[in-house]
Amino acid sequence: MKFLVTLEKDEDGYYVTECPSLPGCVSQGQTPEEALANIREAIEGILELRLRKGLPVPAVEVSEIEVAV
Repeated sequence: MKFLVTLEKDEDGYYVTECPSLPGCVSQGQTPEEALANIREAIEGILELRLRKGLPVPAVEVSEIEVAV
């Protein structure tokens, strides 16, 4: 499966990543690579837990839209 994640640098210098398809799935790291490795682990953990509990795995529907400001 593929999931879209966001990656942002916060005011403290950490990289924060989130998976919008899995509400509450957020992680961070000191480098972009560390943050992405951490969010991959978080996604895998959530999917494993949902499957173990017999909960559905959410369908991934993502629309990416640019907004000019």
